[in-house]
Amino acid sequence: MNTSASNTPAPHSAPFRNIGVVGSGAMGRGIAQLFAQSGYDVHLYDSNPTALAAALSGIGETFTMLVDKGRLKAAEGEAARARLHAVDGLPGLAGCDLIVEAIVERLDAKRELFTALEALVADDAVLATNTSSLSVTSIAAACRRPQRVAGYHFFNPVPLMKVVEVVHGMRTAAGVVERLVALTRSTGHLPVVAQDTPGFIVNHAGRGYGTEALKALGEGAADVPTIDLILREQVSFDGKGFRLGPFELLDLTGLDVSQPVMESIYRQFYDEPRFRPSVIAAQRLAAGLTGRKAGAGFYLHEDGRQEVPPQAPAPKVATLPPVWVAPGPRADLVSAAVAALGGTVQDTQRPGDEALVLVSPLGLDASATAASAGLPAERVMAIDTLFPIAPGQCRRRVLMPTPATRADYRDAAHALFASDGAGVSVLRDSPGFIAQRVLAMIVSIGTEIAQRRIASPADIDTAVRIGLGYPLGPLAMGDALGTSTVLTILANMHALTGDPRYRPGAWLRRRAQLGLSLLHED
Repeated sequence: MNTSASNTPAPHSAPFRNIGVVGSGAMGRGIAQLFAQSGYDVHLYDSNPTALAAALSGIGETFTMLVDKGRLKAAEGEAARARLHAVDGLPGLAGCDLIVEAIVERLDAKRELFTALEALVADDAVLATNTSSLSVTSIAAACRRPQRVAGYHFFNPVPLMKVVEVVHGMRTAAGVVERLVALTRSTGHLPVVAQDTPGFIVNHAGRGYGTEALKALGEGAADVPTIDLILREQVSFDGKGFRLGPFELLDLTGLDVSQPVMESIYRQFYDEPRFRPSVIAAQRLAAGLTGRKAGAGFYLHEDGRQEVPPQAPAPKVATLPPVWVAPGPRADLVSAAVAALGGTVQDTQRPGDEALVLVSPLGLDASATAASAGLPAERVMAIDTLFPIAPGQCRRRVLMPTPATRADYRDAAHALFASDGAGVSVLRDSPGFIAQRVLAMIVSIGTEIAQRRIASPADIDTAVRIGLGYPLGPLAMGDALGTSTVLTILANMHALTGDPRYRPGAWLRRRAQLGLSLLHED
């Protein structure tokens, strides 16, 4: 375990002196450890005495482990342990100037707890909820002094996940938010401030990755392993990509956790199409295929290991046909890649009778691209150029045929683009390939969070990059891909499918039109 938390007593100027934590599960335990290690006196309560004792023992063992590994001095470990106090009832928290609630995710339970705490603590004490999915405003509405209530959302494991969402409810006092921000910084974590909206920043922004992958799966564009491979291996921002594919991630978190969040955020935003869940996930949840903990999810899991079917080898082709590359802004890089891989590029206005025809659409499918240009659909293959495709610059290339494409031309394209050892995934015809549509939706939702002023652009990117482990925040991701590119993908998908989930938002459109960064505030 690594932590940057301070190990000295909280200074006289600290925003809080005595911190109470209610709930000793994984989140409450982590929050208590972080504050005790950062120099604050922490009073931990749980209605289950056995759970409380286990939490105290576990935190003590963690301090011992950190000392043994040289990450804490022995005196620091003892001092942190001495700052941690168990209380046997809510009245034991009466002297706390901050109480952080980390109990079950039920609105009635949280409101009942906050009402009880208000009868015990001073009028200027702050009550914070670690909720990840409930409305802070609704929790505060049960309180006599709702201005003292704020969201304070940590991520698991708390000592390692260095970002904290400080959530401003409708009636939260500005000073309360400022004190929680200062407290967070004193622990070495990064605070991001969000307005009280469904999912706050991180769970809101996270709707793009898994939800759009499920949409592509539901359309039959590719199977589960292929989609995961593409998003792990094709996506690369300065060498950084997604550590887990979307279905690997869903298996790790568990559909019993993820699916209710997907449905809740969709409903809380009054059926906003961008967040529309998938019937596939709902059916798998009903079947008990929740992921690793069940031994089966989108993958089978044996002894904690994910079982993935082997990839089929690239086809062998005796003679490659000449290649004709359709005109367009990305034609030169496709031609250069073909030539570098040993293919013969036809430099003619129209494809020859035997030529393999390559197109490189953004947000469109191969069929629409071929039909609009009057190309021979039986010889057309589309290639995704969202990321580099030249030899030595990519781990995976992605192709897709039209429904009319002949098998020999499909195999020829596959063999050509696999000839340098890079992986090749061949999709069924679909708008936006896989990477285009998923990344465009991540960017789109991030820009909508900015447009709604839920959080600052910088805080959006910080929260998502750290909280979700993405290679870049959604706004920086859009800048790296090119704002006009993302706008084109979304506009073309919207026009082709008629689905309002793909409609480009104002924040993206205006910045693309003006050549501004998506991080540019107005």
